[in-house]
Formats: sequence, structure tokens, C-alpha cells
Amino acid sequence: MPITNQKVAERPFLQSLYRDDYYPDHVLDKGRAILLELCERIEAERPADLPALYALTEVATERFNLLEVEFEAAGSEIETVAREGIGEEFWFVASAYGFPEADAEELIAAREW
Repeated sequence: MPITNQKVAERPFLQSLYRDDYYPDHVLDKGRAILLELCERIEAERPADLPALYALTEVATERFNLLEVEFEAAGSEIETVAREGIGEEFWFVASAYGFPEADAEELIAAREW
């Protein structure tokens, strides 16, 4: 399903992490896919309120949790810089879909990183 939100379609997700050789591109590609799939779900399900949005971001955050093993296998990890970069992307998504009041920490509350 193609993304219809123009802001989201043009967003170079995780760009700051791609610029840093510490983070392996092949794992970042999976993270980018998680974010795009989150956007597709938001467009398909059209959450009516923050709890509904948080339910969708929880699933995406749990998928990022699973990527930690792949980061570690590639000699990397989701540490402070990555955590902030990923969190910023979740907040961007929430804002782009009409939830600028979303709590940045609540969007990724299920994180283990």
C-alpha cells in the first residue's frame, strides 16, 4: 500500500543513523521498513485518538526491540543516539498524522533499548 501522506512519503527515515557507520545499513533498512509499515497501518486504520495511535506504535516499537539482536550481531546497538533518532521518527509520524500532542515517551513506551 503506497503512503498517501506527502510529508511521510518524502521523509528519509533514520537519515541521521544512516550517516553514521556505527549503524549497519541492512539493519537500518529493517527499521525504516517498520516505520513505513506503521504509517501504512495508520493510514489504513485511521486511529481516532491517542490510545488507538499508541496501540499501533507499541507494535512497531516491539518490532524494533527484536532488531536489537541484529544490531548486536553487526557490532552495533540501539544506544542513546539511536534511541533518540528512532524516538524522533515515531514523533514525526504521530505529528504527520495529526497527533502533535502525542507523548514522545508513550509512543515508544514498549522499548527495551
